[in-house]
Amino acid sequence: MISLKKYLDAARAGELAYEEPEEEGLASAALVAYRSALSEMGSCSLEACPALGAGLRQSLGKLEASLSPPVRPEAVQSTEKKMQEQLQDWGKRTADHYRKQTGEVKELLIVMARTAESVGERDQRCAGQINEVTTRLEKIASLEDLTQIRASIEKSAAELKTSIDRMTAEGKAALEELRAEVNTYQVKLEEAEQIASRDALTGLGSRLWVEGQIARRIASGLCVAIIDINGFKPINDVHGHLVGDEVLKQFSAELKSVCRSVDLIGRWGGDEFIILLDCDLAKAKAKIERLREWVCGSYKVQGSKGELKLHVDASIGLAEHLRDETMKGLLARADANMYREKAASRALPGAKLARA
Repeated sequence: MISLKKYLDAARAGELAYEEPEEEGLASAALVAYRSALSEMGSCSLEACPALGAGLRQSLGKLEASLSPPVRPEAVQSTEKKMQEQLQDWGKRTADHYRKQTGEVKELLIVMARTAESVGERDQRCAGQINEVTTRLEKIASLEDLTQIRASIEKSAAELKTSIDRMTAEGKAALEELRAEVNTYQVKLEEAEQIASRDALTGLGSRLWVEGQIARRIASGLCVAIIDINGFKPINDVHGHLVGDEVLKQFSAELKSVCRSVDLIGRWGGDEFIILLDCDLAKAKAKIERLREWVCGSYKVQGSKGELKLHVDASIGLAEHLRDETMKGLLARADANMYREKAASRALPGAKLARA
């Protein structure tokens, strides 16, 4: 982004000529980096706040698409201004979102504190009444008239029963009120957890959720497969992010259909996915080959000018957890194997575009 800005400033000052091949190459490389930064910011916003990140990602995607070559300095300046406005707006809304969630938890704690306080006041009041009854019963011992003794005992027993009944009723009402409040906030917290654990676009597990699952299951041994769609960027560049999103959703659906219910599937980021397999490496390899045959192939999506038929291929890196290996080490090996397969594949685009 800095290189692009310097280039544009120099161009406006007349220090550079757009026609010079070397300068054109510099501008082209800077533009690619700028567009890539916009895309990554959109992806990061989903991870930072799944509830609000999808909107920002879509907006940044439109800005990225508007920077298709050739691009003039004025277009980049306009994009930068819009990007800053969108990021500021998203930042404010995200802060408000988390502030609201924090406020809900705070309200729940206040309700619990007030309930405890009311229970304490009630117990203190009832304790005072019981103490009065106890004092009256102690005085009975000095009475000689049996009629007075009986009347005093009956009165004390009635007051004691009334006090206990009132305490029971108030306690039940307070507990019911607290239970209702807790249930309300529990539903809200579960909804927030559900949003955080799911990828907004595909419905698969989020990266944060997958990392938590790996941390819990790594001690018992597992295999990890990282899947990267080959040549996915040209789909976005040629047909737009809406078509790219539809490919990702269809690809995710195919992954879910071919995997077992015990296999955990997540979106790792962008066009990358991850699967946790509860088996040894030999069985995992067989499953991955079946998966490759199932998910790779022809996909039909609706484009702006009609139906498109896209051939989608993927590179898959598989790794089995080694004894005493950390999660970071396991994921690094799977990622390296995926890039090794991608490098070994032929220099053909992973997504061939053709109109159906």
